[in-house]
Amino acid sequence: MTDEIGETLREIVARLEALAIPYMLVGSVAALAHGRERSTKDFDVVVDADAAKLRALVHGLPTDRFYASEAAAMEALRHHTQFKLIDLHTGWKVDLIVRKPRPFSTMEFSRRCALDVLGVKLFVATIEDTIIAKLEWAKAGGGSQRQLEDARALIRLAGAGLDRPYVEHWIAELGLAELWTAARA
Repeated sequence: MTDEIGETLREIVARLEALAIPYMLVGSVAALAHGRERSTKDFDVVVDADAAKLRALVHGLPTDRFYASEAAAMEALRHHTQFKLIDLHTGWKVDLIVRKPRPFSTMEFSRRCALDVLGVKLFVATIEDTIIAKLEWAKAGGGSQRQLEDARALIRLAGAGLDRPYVEHWIAELGLAELWTAARA
């Protein structure tokens, strides 16, 4: 499994970088990059791209290797949501998420850091931003217990190095106080 996700990750990152599309890995594989062991069947990548670059990405993917829909990509761009790429060779799904134009998403993207993930050097959301995003997913109901468990594990992994003032600022801004308390319990 590690070889397959590494292969898919390497291919997608190479294509994003070749097209100069800024990106960052988020979600469960970002948590993995920060030390949280967890199984998953897909990975999430936030992109900051315009229509021309998204079209170039979709059309540049070999159709015998990847499934991608230009219509879904354009819809995601219009609504700042996500669309799927599927690696037909490995079975891995990639959710490409168009960066939202809100203050937290802008700050989160500006703080991304370069890490080695499964042998691939790429940009990843910081541990603080991954915790905040996990709590947001929990609030939205997206596998809330699992998201809360991920946030708890990441808080433990960060330990004293966690930038608590930064996290608590966004917890207050995003209305996540109850979940933040639960994650620290």
